[in-house]
Amino acid sequence: MSKPQPKEWIMGIAPYVPGKASSDDGQKLVKLSANENPLGCSPAARDALNAASASVDRYPDPGSTKLREAIAAKFNLDPARIICGTGSDDVLHLAANAFSGPGDEIIYVRYGFAVYDIAARRYGGSPVIADDADYGTDVDAVLAKVNDKTRVVFIANPNNPTGTFSTREEIARLQAELPGHVLLVLDGAYAEYLEADEDDGALELAKSLPNVLVTRTFSKIHGLAAERIGWGYGAEDIIGAMNRIRLPFNVTTAGQEAAVAALASDDFVTSSRTHNTQWRQWLSDEVASLGNHGLRVIPSHTNFLLVLFEGKVTAEQANAALMEKGYAVRWLPGQGLVNGLRMTIGTEEETRGLAQALREILEAAG
Repeated sequence: MSKPQPKEWIMGIAPYVPGKASSDDGQKLVKLSANENPLGCSPAARDALNAASASVDRYPDPGSTKLREAIAAKFNLDPARIICGTGSDDVLHLAANAFSGPGDEIIYVRYGFAVYDIAARRYGGSPVIADDADYGTDVDAVLAKVNDKTRVVFIANPNNPTGTFSTREEIARLQAELPGHVLLVLDGAYAEYLEADEDDGALELAKSLPNVLVTRTFSKIHGLAAERIGWGYGAEDIIGAMNRIRLPFNVTTAGQEAAVAALASDDFVTSSRTHNTQWRQWLSDEVASLGNHGLRVIPSHTNFLLVLFEGKVTAEQANAALMEKGYAVRWLPGQGLVNGLRMTIGTEEETRGLAQALREILEAAG
């Protein structure tokens, strides 16, 4: 008997696997696997979420007008050139959908964000992986992959899941050497964790150039992961094409209101960044002190560390042992990181507990 058949390129997609919050037997774990803000969200954002519950019977503003205007005021942008989405993942998919299709190619860097591969394949395109430079973006390797079929280049900066960062000069050179028909998507999900002197210039490029799209999210430093709010900024033609296929009412009323409040919560963002910087360095130092067990930390510009296991204990073994001790981190063999664990920076208590658990595991192994 015949039955509906999905497109072959859909069956080639490996579904996204989220970070675990519980063990296989249902035990609740300290969740350090999804890069969430351990401080939560700002009080103002939480109040806005609660207040918005009074209007759950009404559709949200389909254009996220108030939110786009708040983003524009915050970053000195044109609100007409901002698009909002159900998380920045949504915006990434819209870009791939609008500018690529069957027979086209989308480039991303090895050890890049898993959504890039899904976005490329979802619309019939072919993902092309450029070699990394010690787990970071290699601009020359990306450029070497560009050809007449290339339609989109995805670059996360800072990069997820490695935490590496490409400088303003590197990003500008990449854009300058790309053909004009290629859309450069600069994914800045972790941009708020950068220091002031580490700005990669992405928004400035998007303001003035016709082939640059910048994406951001409220899921990370703003602590609104559950509300799924992201946004993008680019040339009028880019945003216009994406709006043609954007689902109506794609950002909830509560999400829009909370995001507006979050943008005004500068003190909360600053305290979140300060906490992250302090405990990221502390955890990095603790892991480095275990170097005699074959551990290596990739320098991070985000709210997580990528720790490589090159000794007696493998990343897979450490991941399982940490779950037994009550901690969920992220093992990413599907992204080629068989020897690595990504560890979110948690509260002080969580971070100290994770470091102690890891030390016990390694020392027990000898």
